[in-house]
Amino acid sequence: MPATDHDHPIDARRVAAARKRLPTAEDAGRLTSLLSLLADPVRIRLVYALDVAEELCVGDLALALDASEDSVSYGLRLLRTAGLVVTRKDGRVVYNRLADDFPAPLRDHCLRQLVALTRRAPE
Repeated sequence: MPATDHDHPIDARRVAAARKRLPTAEDAGRLTSLLSLLADPVRIRLVYALDVAEELCVGDLALALDASEDSVSYGLRLLRTAGLVVTRKDGRVVYNRLADDFPAPLRDHCLRQLVALTRRAPE
């Protein structure tokens, strides 16, 4: 059915405004991939831990998250590949931190508010 077959009048001005501001299908696909990457308990907790501690090695992150070093290493690898986490080597120890261009509003506003929202959601 074509998008213009409606049982109600079309608000052409609002439809045009919505279309003008929508992300492209390609941008939406990339955004979905990024959000899917963050939709994992270990990876989202890694982001939080690195936000509050600034930088930690894999072993310290595993202790902080009460997770295995393997799951932390895997999560960090995915976050690094996406450009969200960077490393710094000091001798034999590799420290991980959020990338300088990690979106602060995502960290400071969205993630924390979404967690608060899920705490209020009915089960």
